[in-house]
Amino acid sequence: MLKKERPTTCPLCSFGEEISCLLIVEGFWNLVHLIINKVTSWSHPVLPVIPYESEFSMLNRRTFLQSAAKTATIAAAATRLNPLIAQSSPPQSKSPNDVIQLALIGAGIQGQGDTRTALQVPGVKLVAVADCYDGRLAHTKELWGSDLFTTRDYREILARNDVDAVLIATPDHWHKQAAIDAMKAGKDVYLEKPMIHLYSDGPEIIDTVRSTNRILQVGSQRVSSIVYAKAKELLASGAIGKLNMVSAHWDRNSSTGAWNYSAPLDASVETCDWPRFLGSAPKIPFSAERFFQWRKWKDYGSGVAGDLFVHLFSGTHFITGAKGPTRAMATGGLRFWNDGRDVYDVLLALFDYPEGFNLSLRVNFVDGGDESEGFLFTGSEGLMEIAGNTVTVTRTPRATEPGYTVSTFTDAMQRQYIEQYRKKYPIQHPSGPLPQNVEKFVAPPRLLRQLRSLSQFLQCRSQPSTCRRRCDLRLSRRWRRFTQ
Repeated sequence: MLKKERPTTCPLCSFGEEISCLLIVEGFWNLVHLIINKVTSWSHPVLPVIPYESEFSMLNRRTFLQSAAKTATIAAAATRLNPLIAQSSPPQSKSPNDVIQLALIGAGIQGQGDTRTALQVPGVKLVAVADCYDGRLAHTKELWGSDLFTTRDYREILARNDVDAVLIATPDHWHKQAAIDAMKAGKDVYLEKPMIHLYSDGPEIIDTVRSTNRILQVGSQRVSSIVYAKAKELLASGAIGKLNMVSAHWDRNSSTGAWNYSAPLDASVETCDWPRFLGSAPKIPFSAERFFQWRKWKDYGSGVAGDLFVHLFSGTHFITGAKGPTRAMATGGLRFWNDGRDVYDVLLALFDYPEGFNLSLRVNFVDGGDESEGFLFTGSEGLMEIAGNTVTVTRTPRATEPGYTVSTFTDAMQRQYIEQYRKKYPIQHPSGPLPQNVEKFVAPPRLLRQLRSLSQFLQCRSQPSTCRRRCDLRLSRRWRRFTQ
């Protein structure tokens, strides 16, 4: 049994983004190994929900940012087609000491996107960027000012006293080392998913969080979505009865969706720090394709499991409160993108959960249609679907009588059977209002999910003592429950 020490992640900020979901490494079979051995995860704290509002209300960026700066309280609408809205609160003045000075490590697509979002949170300033490609460093200056400090070596950033927190969005195989180095340098860390690349990375990261007392949040943003919070609330309220099955998918049908990202025309050993990029990976000659499309190889990434299954897992666990499955099976293959990659482009998996439901996951990079992502929760009394920014609950009332199958009996026996049946189950005519079989809840734009996730991290960074005390208590309790 562990002592009540420091959190592995901050559930107040990350809404319990589970370790088990994020330790997705070396393709799916390593994930299966983790699941079978019950890698620890923590359930999500309840997202605060204020009373419903019946009037249609719009959410603008300014309102949300004001709310996010004070740990936004999220409202959910109870009537059909109403939006889920964030409540605003008056903006607070900030002194220069309140500014959180942020550095970016890994300025690729996700890193630059996260940074744009983080800078929308009041009181955040970007002061430094590290990346292995000179062109990205130059572009960050174009975006955020020529006075921005840039370097190929992130250790130069960690040595700076003006950096409070770092956002790490490197290839997966650099996650562990960059996060550990940052925490040992006294920086709080927002680490893009997946948390690790190799199974052995996890304990070392966890130990470093405890020994340094730093904040570590893993960026699986869907569990910071008010759409998922509404789904969690609906499921807990019994809106679809007892859950028995969850089906989740993320399908794509484009070259960029299959990680064939563009390589710049000037990519070379002069503009790209190839040795630094390789890090712990096998040493091979420079390859622009591997440098800019690293997700296609296990040496640097973790395949569709680490990129997309992680979102489907974390969403499922957040909504259901599950800590992880007890049994798993999977299959897949390289069905279309035979371009030298060594990770699958189609992956299917099934899981048993001790809470009494099954989970089915699917990723298909050649689905023949538009990109789609979604969940279907099946219960004894209805269905709940998440698609885009909507949650839809569909209920089909269960029959009040069992029915009969007598067509193969003699005519006399059919009449006799039905007569007896109707004595027991007389025909009842419906009365009262018609049941509301379909309810649809609509949330604001997708941007807010990422903004909310980063807002939570930065809010916790500004109130570390309170956040850590509450996290310590919650995590120690959950760890004890898991290990007993």
